[in-house]
Amino acid sequence: MRGVGVVRHAGAVRRVRLFPAVAALLVLASGCGLTSGSPMVDDVEPGSIGQGRPLEGAKLTVTSKEFTEQLILGAIMGIAFQAAGAEVVDRTGIQGSVGSREAVVKGEADAGFEYTGTAWITYQGNSKPIPDPREQWLAVREADAKNGVTWLEPSELNNTYALAMNQANFERYGTRTLSEVAELARTDPGAVTLCVEGEFANRADGLPGMEEAYGMDIPAGNVTQMDTGIIYTQTAEGACTYGEVFTTDGRIKSMNLLVMEDDKRFFPNYNAAPTVNTDTFEEWPAIADVLAPVTEKLDNNVAQTLNAKVDVDGEDPHQVALDWMVEEGFVKEG
Repeated sequence: MRGVGVVRHAGAVRRVRLFPAVAALLVLASGCGLTSGSPMVDDVEPGSIGQGRPLEGAKLTVTSKEFTEQLILGAIMGIAFQAAGAEVVDRTGIQGSVGSREAVVKGEADAGFEYTGTAWITYQGNSKPIPDPREQWLAVREADAKNGVTWLEPSELNNTYALAMNQANFERYGTRTLSEVAELARTDPGAVTLCVEGEFANRADGLPGMEEAYGMDIPAGNVTQMDTGIIYTQTAEGACTYGEVFTTDGRIKSMNLLVMEDDKRFFPNYNAAPTVNTDTFEEWPAIADVLAPVTEKLDNNVAQTLNAKVDVDGEDPHQVALDWMVEEGFVKEG
């Protein structure tokens, strides 16, 4: 977290408006640990997961960060635990990465979805990401074992940086990969204009690093810095050829944007995976079997669809999670 109202998750930034008193309370909460929560009381029964109710008798606290995708993932996890017989306390929506992370480390919460890149770079202090997503997860899992955190199998959901363009510009220029964007910048420099956040414009794992990795040379006059939400609308309207996006954002699908493939694997991997306090996992190892089928189903397409229901359609994140769990047959409503 870089100041109140700026929330870093994985490779992405979300900015939220907070009233001063509320912001102060959230900072205190994230700094001092979790002290409150409410029961999850979904009327759910086992579907394809939770058969035999292997978590009967468990009292589990689920946590998450406060942005849309994390709220949905936290609800998905809690609903899965309930179907498997656990009593669940909902402590989702903690501001920033550190609060929810520390809750799992300290045992103030039992589990939550985390991103491999966030753990590797932000929590474990590494500066160079591992290009292969599986190797990145293995390295994070090994490093976190000594911190009392157990990483379960990762999903294909990878919330990282990307460039995207609208359909009209795709028909005009036909690029599908960042290597093709670099070639276009070389042959037709005026064609490649970018809408990006100020942070992305200056981060080593943002625009400067991308230009170096792909041999791009984009004139400063072709780069416009703006807020995240404006980037999506400006890209959709064609005001810039390419906009910086986050790969699981629901606006990609709702605005019919085409994401460029990072064919040289420059951007860090931010795959979502369940993290569990190790003491909790040793007591309730069935957590892994309960969550595995759900995690396996999560990918960028699913995330974009679910995130759009909240950010575009205005639906409640918990209800979106419940509807998806029922639609997929993971749980049944009682």
